[in-house]
Amino acid sequence: MEINFLKSFTLACGLAVLLSACTGVTKNETVTDSTRSDSTLAAALKPAGPAPEWGKTIKPEMQVVIEKLSSYGDKPLETLSATDARKNNTPTDAVMDLIKQNNIAVPTPKIDTMGKDIDVTGGKIHLRIYTPKGGNGPYPLIVYYHGGGFVIANLDVYNASAQALAEQVGAIVVSVAYRLAPENKFPTAHNDAFTAYEWAVKNAVDLKADPAKIAVVGESAGGNLAANVSIMARDKHIMLPVHEVLIYPIAQADMNTESYKMYQNAKPLNKAMMGWFNEQYLNTMIEAQDPKISLINTNLKGLPSTTIITAEIDPLHDDGIMLADKLKTSGVKVNTRNYEGVTHEFFGMALLVPEAKAAQAYAADQLKAAFK
Repeated sequence: MEINFLKSFTLACGLAVLLSACTGVTKNETVTDSTRSDSTLAAALKPAGPAPEWGKTIKPEMQVVIEKLSSYGDKPLETLSATDARKNNTPTDAVMDLIKQNNIAVPTPKIDTMGKDIDVTGGKIHLRIYTPKGGNGPYPLIVYYHGGGFVIANLDVYNASAQALAEQVGAIVVSVAYRLAPENKFPTAHNDAFTAYEWAVKNAVDLKADPAKIAVVGESAGGNLAANVSIMARDKHIMLPVHEVLIYPIAQADMNTESYKMYQNAKPLNKAMMGWFNEQYLNTMIEAQDPKISLINTNLKGLPSTTIITAEIDPLHDDGIMLADKLKTSGVKVNTRNYEGVTHEFFGMALLVPEAKAAQAYAADQLKAAFK
């Protein structure tokens, strides 16, 4: 059981709370200052210096988070071993410290959590299951995959995103701790991701979930995993997710796209880090062209309706756009939104970054519509 997790991670939980709804659902939208209604927050979070050279359009709150992350003085991730890289501070650490320093109120969580270990080929993986408080179900079910380049991060780092989905959609969320590289090379994470989805489908009723209302959501590497789960479900002829939400997903192997060039030195994700992630996860660099990694090279026909969320200041921005285009040409219904002035990893920062609050609302609206 993981009920005690809520006490020790109350601050991270608060990041998931949504205070206002995003309006409308349209295709290929770029969201600008219309999302920024929290003037009190904007006044409290002011950058200490000028906008960074790699992100001249960065929003003030986003810049404050990046400045805090930089203040820890961690060595560049791409210069470290995977073991040492996992000891670096994360954007979540920066957000939690800023919440403390600015005395930002953290709402009481509206979910309970429990842990579950399941068998996978060659071992076990852990699931964290979020259940809305005060209801009886059956609830919709979301299987969520965290980011971290298949190498770093964990369920705690991405707790805010998983909790946001559970609270705002009114769904059970199964957050998947797939095994990480380099200890577990490609395609271990992909296989673990699908095994977790299979488990969720088979155990939906026991979780008080509706087995006809299951979606997948993932961020970054997790976005890649979520899309692969849909592909594998299609190919293995088991129940397809009713929807997938892919948040700045890894979708192709070319690191010379326009967004890679523009934001090669960005934080918290840069081009060198992406190369390092590939080296850690892949057995050989040739595998970067594998359809599981380079989703734009695979058959995407027959996949569920898809929502893709991108960040402007992100090497992976163009990955999301390219994947959306390929899905559309494959006959898949796709809605996309790009959020300006924010970086990779912004999605879980709803208590500090207005764009994150809006993006969570958008994702929740898309999922609720699909579950209907």
